[in-house]
Amino acid sequence: MRVLICISHVPDTTAKISFTDDHKEYIKEDIQFIIGPYEELALTRALEIKESIGGTITVLNVGQIETEPTIRKALAIGADDAIRINADAHDAYYVAKQIAEVIKNEKFDIILTGKESINYNGAQVAEMVAEFLALPSVTSVSKYDIDGDKVIIEREIDGGQEIIESTMPVVLSGQKGIAFEPRIPNMRGIMMARKKPLKVVDPIECDKFTNIIYHELPPAKSACKMVDAEHVEELVNLLHDEAKII
Repeated sequence: MRVLICISHVPDTTAKISFTDDHKEYIKEDIQFIIGPYEELALTRALEIKESIGGTITVLNVGQIETEPTIRKALAIGADDAIRINADAHDAYYVAKQIAEVIKNEKFDIILTGKESINYNGAQVAEMVAEFLALPSVTSVSKYDIDGDKVIIEREIDGGQEIIESTMPVVLSGQKGIAFEPRIPNMRGIMMARKKPLKVVDPIECDKFTNIIYHELPPAKSACKMVDAEHVEELVNLLHDEAKII
């Protein structure tokens, strides 16, 4: 069983973001970067499967050299080896094409991504990778198990859950619920990660179809008004006259 986890290198969800003067890039200095939360959960589930039936786990990232600490963290958590495609990850088509090109030269049974990267929220890469490779694809996966040469997949749908059976290889995009909580690397894992192989691959020539024109922060939250619990009438007036929600 060979599993590939495509991970993103994203700002910590608690980071305070600011932008360059032209608002086309966020300023990366003084920001803590992490593995995308959905990919981290997907990695945790892959480790559970590996511990149950064996196999190997490879992590892949499209990014420049500054993403390597994030890749090493995935290795410390338990991945066996890693691939870094030496390119910027801005355009979803471009990223998917690079990933698909690497997979063509390898043989993976399951290709896992998060349902989206939390810095761009495009939710496109997994489906494009599957299309480039002519593989089955299942999105919003909340659970999966291996049954012989098939994968049993659960995914959330409107009003319930759907259970799907797929042959391998297959591309899955995981969401919250695919694992209970992400694993934290221990000291032994951190030391071992330094010696695990990390292969750097040059990108192929490929078109990019989207460009970032402008980033904008959401409007600041207005000041909070505190109302004494005994002054219900004042609260009702504020909700009606100022907030205009009743």
